[in-house]
Amino acid sequence: MEVNDRIHGFCLQHKEYIPEVDSTAYTFEHEKSGARLFFLENGDDNKVFSISFRTPPVDDTGVAHIVEHSTLCGSRKYPLKEPFVELVKGSLNTFLNAMTYPDKTMYPVASRNDKDFQNLMDVYLDAVFYPNMRENPQVLMQEGWHYEIEKPEDPLTYSGVVYNEMKGALSSPDDLLESRIMHALYPTTTYGHESGGDPEAIPDLTQEAFIAFHAKYYHPSNSYIYLYGAMDIAEKLRYLDEEYLSHFDRIPVPSKIDLQPEFSHLERETVAYPVSEEEGTAEKTFLALSWTTGQSLDHKAMMGLEILEHALLRTPAAPLRKALVDAKLGKDVDSIFETDMLQPFFSIVVNNAEPERLDTFYHLAMTKLQQLAE
Repeated sequence: MEVNDRIHGFCLQHKEYIPEVDSTAYTFEHEKSGARLFFLENGDDNKVFSISFRTPPVDDTGVAHIVEHSTLCGSRKYPLKEPFVELVKGSLNTFLNAMTYPDKTMYPVASRNDKDFQNLMDVYLDAVFYPNMRENPQVLMQEGWHYEIEKPEDPLTYSGVVYNEMKGALSSPDDLLESRIMHALYPTTTYGHESGGDPEAIPDLTQEAFIAFHAKYYHPSNSYIYLYGAMDIAEKLRYLDEEYLSHFDRIPVPSKIDLQPEFSHLERETVAYPVSEEEGTAEKTFLALSWTTGQSLDHKAMMGLEILEHALLRTPAAPLRKALVDAKLGKDVDSIFETDMLQPFFSIVVNNAEPERLDTFYHLAMTKLQQLAE
C-alpha cells in the first residue's frame, strides 16, 4: 500500500516505518463516514483493536461513563442483557475492557486467535453504533441510576452500577482530591466536570440527555480506530467498510476541546471531605499546589515534566520532597502529573497536614523550586 491508495473506502494518508517498535504505521481515513484509522503492522500475533470517541462532558452527571457501560448491554446483532460478561467468560481474549477518560471513551480488545479477534471486533462495533440502550429505558436505570426501596416504610434511596461505583470512588480522599483539583483548575472547560459522574449529580441525568449524548458523539466522524499486530489489513478494511462505516455519512461533530485560559493571579479553594466521627479531623488535611502544564501534544515538554516529577518528588532523596518532609508539614509528600488529556496538570500534594500550614507549604515549595531552577 502506498500513500493516496484507496482500499475498501479508505484512503491511505501516511505510511512510515517506526524503528523503536519495529513496526510500519499506516494512517487511513474512511472517505464516506470520516472515521480515522491507525494501523501498526508487525509480526505480533497478539492482535489489538480499539475504537475511541471524543466525549467531552458538559456537566457532572457522568453521562460519558454511563453510556460506556450501557453500550455493552446488548445491541442489534447481540441482543443479550450483558454480552460483555459472556465475552469475559467464553472468549479467548488477552485483553477486554472499556474506559472513560476526562475527554474520551475507549473500547479496546485483544486476542491471539484470528476468529476470536474478529468476533470481538464485531461485538464492540455493533455495541457502540447500534446499542439497545437507545430503545430500552431500563438500561439507564440499571447502569446509571434508579430509585430503590425495600419496604414501604423505608426512605427512597438511589442505586445503579455507575452511581454506586462513583460513590465508592469519590469516598476515597485521594480520588476526591484529584477530582476537585480539576474542578478548580478548569472552571470554564470540560475538564472541570467529573466525567465519571458525581453521585450528587448523577440522578439529574434524563433518558433524553442520555440518548442525545450517544447520538451526538458515537458517530464514525468522531471516532478513531486502532489496529495492531499481524493481520490481513485489506480484509479488515473491507469488513469495517461493508459492515459498519459505509452505512454512515460524514457529519460535523462539535467535540473540540477548549483550553483553559491562564488565571491572572493565584487561586485558592477549600473543599471539605467526610471522615467518620471516631477519626476526627486532626492532621486529615491535604495541601495541594497545582498548575496546568501546556498541551499533551508537546511530547518533549511532557517527557521533561515526567523526568522533573521523578527528580523533584519521586525518590526519598528528591530535593523538593526532602525539603517538604523536613519541614514537617505533613506525614507524606506526593505528586500528580495527569497527561491523559489535552491540557495536562501537575500537582504537589502534602498528606496528613493542617490547614494553617498552607502558607508555609506554598512559600517553601515556590522558594525551593526557584532555587532548584537557578
